Amino acid sequence: MDRRSTTTAKRILKRKLEQEFAQEDGRNRKVMVSESDVAVPQQDKRSEIESQVRLLNSTFSSSESDRAASRTAAQFLSQLAKNADFVETIVDCGAVSALVMQLQTPPDVSGDGAFDPVQLEVEKACSFALALIAIQPQYQQVIVDAGALPLLIALLKRHKSHLNSGIVPLVIRKATDAITNLAHENSNIKTLVRIEGGIPPLVELLDSVEPKVQRAAAGALRTLAFRNDGNKDEIVKLHGLDTLVLMLESEDTKVHFEAVGAIGNLVHSSPHIKQKVLHAGALQPVINLLSSACSESQREAALLIGQFATADSDCKVHIVQRGAISPLIDMLEASDVQLKEMSAFALGRLAQETHNQVGIVYHGGIEPLLKLLEAKNGSLQHNAAFTLFGLANNEDNIVDLIKVGAVQKLQDGDFMSEQTRECVSKTLKRIEENIDGRVLKRLLYSMRVVERPVQRQIAMALAHLCAPADRKAIFLDNNGLDFLLGLLDSGNLKHQNQGAAALYKLATKAPTILPVDTAPSATPQVYLGEKFVNSPTLSDITFLVEGKRFYAHKICLLASSDTFRAMFDGGYKEGQAKDVVIPNITWDVFDLMMRFIYTGSVEVNIDVAHELLKAADQYLLDGLKRLCEYAIAQDTSVDNITHMYELSENFNAMTLREACILYIFQHFEELSTKPWRSHLIKRILPDIRDYFARALAVDKPSPSFDARQMVD
Repeated sequence: MDRRSTTTAKRILKRKLEQEFAQEDGRNRKVMVSESDVAVPQQDKRSEIESQVRLLNSTFSSSESDRAASRTAAQFLSQLAKNADFVETIVDCGAVSALVMQLQTPPDVSGDGAFDPVQLEVEKACSFALALIAIQPQYQQVIVDAGALPLLIALLKRHKSHLNSGIVPLVIRKATDAITNLAHENSNIKTLVRIEGGIPPLVELLDSVEPKVQRAAAGALRTLAFRNDGNKDEIVKLHGLDTLVLMLESEDTKVHFEAVGAIGNLVHSSPHIKQKVLHAGALQPVINLLSSACSESQREAALLIGQFATADSDCKVHIVQRGAISPLIDMLEASDVQLKEMSAFALGRLAQETHNQVGIVYHGGIEPLLKLLEAKNGSLQHNAAFTLFGLANNEDNIVDLIKVGAVQKLQDGDFMSEQTRECVSKTLKRIEENIDGRVLKRLLYSMRVVERPVQRQIAMALAHLCAPADRKAIFLDNNGLDFLLGLLDSGNLKHQNQGAAALYKLATKAPTILPVDTAPSATPQVYLGEKFVNSPTLSDITFLVEGKRFYAHKICLLASSDTFRAMFDGGYKEGQAKDVVIPNITWDVFDLMMRFIYTGSVEVNIDVAHELLKAADQYLLDGLKRLCEYAIAQDTSVDNITHMYELSENFNAMTLREACILYIFQHFEELSTKPWRSHLIKRILPDIRDYFARALAVDKPSPSFDARQMVD
């Protein structure tokens, strides 16, 4: 209870008290306040509350009429306190001190010393009212300051009075519930209960013949033990732990629920008590509770198993050997979110041991854990991710993880916390580190023999995680590339996107095909330099461009371009002409082309890049051509990618074509809005295949600039 949220805990406390009291009312007496009465506005109830408080204050005696009046008033207030909206008014009217006073045995006015059983009903109703008021934390100390605690503890000892009345256990339970609520998330009151001597009678009540009393006592000890080492030690010293372990095997689900919760709080952050619990024989009963019909017991048992699993490696193994794995995995698919969270927590701790890692996978744990990654619950996500992190540490699990799509889910997941994202990143790293040798051989074998959807899962995972040296063997020799290309041609949009992402990752890891420098390094040729560009000095050829003369030098042209070499040495008329007309190139483009020839470099901007590419292709200037391709690639967008690809085809611009292919992969989801995407993909599939066939065949990556830089 203490390990749940405050709001949830309050709701459970209130519901528990109301249900039990309603059952008892049905058996013992008529409820004094109807639902319609409780629904009356506060201003109309205040005077009635004040009247009942005055009645309590004025009837503290053992006379029959006073006891009956006190019972009526206490029952009225307890029923009204069920509605949280009235609690503040009840407290403001002075009800707390009046209720506390009535917990005491009044003076015996008759003088015969006989015990009035109506007093038990008064005590029960007062305890119940105080328990309901104590659900609201701001009133816990108010009740304690009124002197309630020692009186409530005294009521716990009524089981020793041997009174022949069936109501005694009810009084004890209500007093126990009041102590539980007073101590809930209040460390000072928890300690005060111990100081006032409240723990010994609670431990004794664990042996009660009444299951409901056992349950109430275990619930109180559970609350008192949470994060209070002094209370823990006293409970253990009084042998409460031994009885709680026995209660784990109770056929009453509510009894073993409170017992396992109490043991969980005793164990929490207390390794020495954890060992005592294990030595007391709690392990197997707790494992048995994983299959309980009570989901709350299952949840607490799973949490306790997770705590046991932190003891030592041997304990982890024993937990698995005794049959904990299967029920924990079944719990991962329960409708109860907390049940799933606690089972994932336990599995996460167990998964840190090598043999357990294989066992969890063998019993089908991977897929339900992957489903939990999609939950909109941060704790649930993290516990599942932590378990998968453990499973990925064992190379025997890698093939199974990859075959069910774990890599894709880990990569694509929307995780709510940075801690979970870091855990997922480490898990992927573990998987990557284990993909070699025997594991890789198993994956390649599976990629040949399993069904196509699984083949694709393997190919996608390997595209993201395989070592560079293994790419050719995976994607060319074992047809992994075909599976990825098949995804692009799939009718399923999700599969298409996954295939594109895998191909993009593979391409960015692959060595370059056509190295290109942003400023191509000088080749073994003569560069005359900037001062000779369009200079008549030593010029032996003149070009007429847009009616203007451009002075040049044949030696420079012959050294740089096969086209110029053919023009001047191939027997064409231009070889003998003094002036050569250039009809299809603008002056600005021709000037840039010549500057590149004379200097080996030139700045290319997008305004002239297309025309300059055409000129570079015409005059076979590969270095200039690649500079143009680079400049054009920077201008690539979702809207013009088709045009860019056509441009690369028209001028045999291989680097631009590769840049377009990478751009398509990188922006595949954005392109999904375009009606022509499917047609474009089908059209370029042969080029994609050819691109990878050449890229993956290269053994060592080049340090030069390549097409990947164009789309960064």
